[in-house]
Amino acid sequence: MAHCSGGWLLFLLILLLALSVQTSQAPIRIENGVKSSVFLSPKFVLKPGSVVNKFYYDIDFPIGHIAIKSFNAEVVDEAGNPVPLHETYLHHWVVVRYYQHKSVKISKYNDSLGFESFDQSDFIIGRNAGLCDRGGPTQYFGLGSETRKTATHVPDPYGIEVGNPAEIPAGYEDKWLMNVHAIDTRGVEDRLGCTECRCDLYNVTEDGHGRPLKPGYMGGLRCCHDQTQCRVIEGFKSAKRGLYMRYTVKWVDWNNFIIPVNIYILDVTDTWKKSDELTSHYCQVEYDVDACTATDEANDGCIDAKRVSLSLPTGGNVIYSVAHQHTGGIGSTLYGEDGRVICHSTPTYGEGKEAGNEAGYIVGMSTCYPQPGSVKISDGETLVVVSNYSSAKGHTGVMGLFYILVADSLPQSNSFLPVPVDEHEKITLPHSVWGIAFFGAAIAVAAVFAFRRKSEQEEGYQSI
Repeated sequence: MAHCSGGWLLFLLILLLALSVQTSQAPIRIENGVKSSVFLSPKFVLKPGSVVNKFYYDIDFPIGHIAIKSFNAEVVDEAGNPVPLHETYLHHWVVVRYYQHKSVKISKYNDSLGFESFDQSDFIIGRNAGLCDRGGPTQYFGLGSETRKTATHVPDPYGIEVGNPAEIPAGYEDKWLMNVHAIDTRGVEDRLGCTECRCDLYNVTEDGHGRPLKPGYMGGLRCCHDQTQCRVIEGFKSAKRGLYMRYTVKWVDWNNFIIPVNIYILDVTDTWKKSDELTSHYCQVEYDVDACTATDEANDGCIDAKRVSLSLPTGGNVIYSVAHQHTGGIGSTLYGEDGRVICHSTPTYGEGKEAGNEAGYIVGMSTCYPQPGSVKISDGETLVVVSNYSSAKGHTGVMGLFYILVADSLPQSNSFLPVPVDEHEKITLPHSVWGIAFFGAAIAVAAVFAFRRKSEQEEGYQSI
């Protein structure tokens, strides 16, 4: 009897230990069945004019077979205060899913490795469903300066499925990395020029891999790589400071009522041509906008409209769409083959100084949430992406991406439809409450097993 009691005590301790591992990263908030947690990236340090472009491997992330309902992030200081864009410009953040072979060990949060690390067979990128080939946007999630005021929730009954054991290659583990590209613009000579990564302000002639810049390359990602320095006003001084990416993930446990969506990221710089379907989808990610001339101003009001036609091999029902643009952007539109508007996404510019409303910066992008079934893309349909920028002045290193979530099917009329994510009540349960609840559940489970064992012994059965 003492041996049996000791066995159950060990069983309960193991269960409680498992719970502590699951919840030690961050408290979990429950919103009518939708879970959420807030995590912090490793600390990065910036001084006036400096740049970080870090890759953090094996970041904290919800575990298990789940459906992501929302993912967003922002830059905060060591006290947890949001940092305004006019002090630290968030060029972009992206979160990439990858599979790492179990035999490989890399230090957690190793920021010295870039995407090139995935060239070896020990690492496999879990790409989104987008068209861009190697080198293009591979992320599941990602935004830029607009991150605070751009909706990212996935409406019910849809979700982004992750953690399905059937999708993880044999011998590999499911992991996530975050790339953070931030520029400290305190005291710089030209704030817009620094955020647009103009090469003359950074005084660089090589990219982050030591390769010479191509002739005519005026600005962009190659000039503001990690540890570069934008020109600061002579005599300006300010202290270094530690910053973090604070990211919030919302999810639900996977179940048969959830309809999975595919993530497509379309790039207006894609070089694919319909006339030659063997052409690869080489996405350049960034491009320049030339300042307009007097003739341009008379004809089109100084608007630079870049467009591309792309064929989506597998279609479905559009659930969500949003564009990504940089300062100077005035909106982007995704058209169907027949000219219908699938989504028109426009930027919101700030008007003040506080975080989330910084004057002159894009602080949000409008999103499209069509009624399920009302916007459908056919298999093989040719889509057109148009990205519009003001060309009243020139811009370097701008982007024209379009994120769309597409579902293969519609919910059945008799499907259980949970309450939409943005209408859930907020209930915070501290670890101690989770531990007590779990301990109570474990005691109940133990009581059931003890009752069954006693019944089996009374009826002459031998338990296995």
